[in-house]
Formats: sequence, C-alpha cells, structure tokens
Amino acid sequence: MAKFILGKKVGMTTIYNKVRGALNVTLVECEPNKVSLVRTEKRDGYNAVQLSVQKTKKKEFKKEFRISKEDAGQFKKDDEITLEKFEIDEKVKVAGITKAKGFQGVMKRHGFHGSPASHGHRHDHRAPGSIGSAYPQHVMKGKKMAGRMGGERTTVNNLKIVHLDKENNLIGFKGAIPGVNGRMIEIAVS
Repeated sequence: MAKFILGKKVGMTTIYNKVRGALNVTLVECEPNKVSLVRTEKRDGYNAVQLSVQKTKKKEFKKEFRISKEDAGQFKKDDEITLEKFEIDEKVKVAGITKAKGFQGVMKRHGFHGSPASHGHRHDHRAPGSIGSAYPQHVMKGKKMAGRMGGERTTVNNLKIVHLDKENNLIGFKGAIPGVNGRMIEIAVS
C-alpha cells in the first residue's frame, strides 16, 4: 500500500537510544492530512491522491502523490492520513525546498578551489579564472559561474525513521532533510 504524508520541519536534535546510543535526528511535525482529491486513470489519465494540511490558520498546503492502479481504490475524498501507517526502521524519501543562499560566487556555489595565494596573484583569490575561448567568441551556455544558489526542490532518498511519537504527531529521521525549520516537506515510502 502507498504511504505518504505532508509535514512541517521542526528542527534537529539528539535522541538517546539504549541500543544505538546518541542519534542525530531531524524532527518533522505531521498533523493529520486530509485527502482533498482522488484522481483516477479513467477520468484524469493517471492515478493520484491530493493531500492537504493547514500550514497556518489562513493558508493550506496541498500536494499530489502518484499511486498505482492497485492502490487507487483504497483512498476516498475526506479520508484522514496520519502517522499510524509508518513504522520505525522504515526507509522513506523526503522532498522539499532547500535553503536559499542568495547570490554566491563560484567557490561556494560550484566548489572551485580558487587561485594560488602567491606567484603573481593579487586580489583575485576567489575569481573564477578564464571563462571563454577564441572560438566561438562567446561564453557557452551552462558555464559554471556566480549566481543564485539554493531555493530549489530536492529529494533525499533512503532516510531511516528512527523515532515515532504518534501522540504528538512527530516523526524523526536519521540525518538531515532539505529546507529551513518551519517549511513544509513531503514524506513517501521509497
């Protein structure tokens, strides 16, 4: 059966386990989600479920998850999705919008090493170096240069669930997930 839910990133903490010791986990608050729309192959051309959750008092966050033909009959409009379906040690994929870092140079954005600190280099330690050639007399499209960094959708696969607090609607993943604290993320079984 397909498992997915929307949640809000709370932040990172350390949880102590008798068997595993100290675990660095990212906590996500998953309020009960509501199925706001069910798409069928017959009507829409594909099978999907749209979940919605209250982001704030006035805003609602919606996201659509594709499902298989076999799972299509298990979801109905206004169903409630909670953390009851998830289990500890289950591997999931988490998607969200990364932290936006604004305009950055080539060293931070692409990992360039920079110029040497000696041998004729002065005031250009973080410069990108040569960017073009004699032919075709213009900078080629896709050249790694300075520019806006972050603020893009990304997915982290195979994150392990190490903490489940179903009473407080909290789920904990081993490791980091994309986004700033308070941002909405998507969780689905990989």
